Amino acid sequence: MLSHQKKKTASAEKTQIAVGSVMKMNKCCCSSKNCCGQPQLKKLIAIDFLYLDTTVCGRCQDTEKALDEAVSSVAAVLSAAGYEVKVNKVNIATKELAIGYQFISSPTIRVNGNDIAVELRESLCEDCGTLCGDNVDCRVWVYNGVEYTAPPKELIVDAILREVYGTKQSEQHREPYQLPKNLESYFSAKARKDEAERNENMV
Repeated sequence: MLSHQKKKTASAEKTQIAVGSVMKMNKCCCSSKNCCGQPQLKKLIAIDFLYLDTTVCGRCQDTEKALDEAVSSVAAVLSAAGYEVKVNKVNIATKELAIGYQFISSPTIRVNGNDIAVELRESLCEDCGTLCGDNVDCRVWVYNGVEYTAPPKELIVDAILREVYGTKQSEQHREPYQLPKNLESYFSAKARKDEAERNENMV
């Protein structure tokens, strides 16, 4: 009888050990490095919005609005897929900044360094002309064969998703950067206009 009791106790101890092992395994049920709720670093999608002016220029204002709407539309889906979107808005207010960012046309949107505009098209921008006191051209966006003075939200969403899922368009051939004559004229004219206004205010 005593021997039978010892066997029963030993069996119970084994059961407890086995149960304990299962309980420990249940806390971490896989061999993956990201198992057990360990935080996973998100992959970054960096978007640059480069512009001459958002106080007067309607094209820059409308482009910023379309960009904000596009990012808002895809942010939740991309976050769930392990991506984080960061938008960097830069006012290209000087020639030095233009050269530093290799600025080609205003406004510009780049996703992970890639310009979302397949081709460069520009037209006369009266708003930026008012800013500098001279004629200046700003970007025209082409989407599905139609020209727009500000990019449709769909164009921006498409560009972001192409960058994420690898369906990028063929890489554009990039010549060594040189400040475009259009922008050179803009900054020179604006500098003259600003100087004239300062002189008037001093009188």
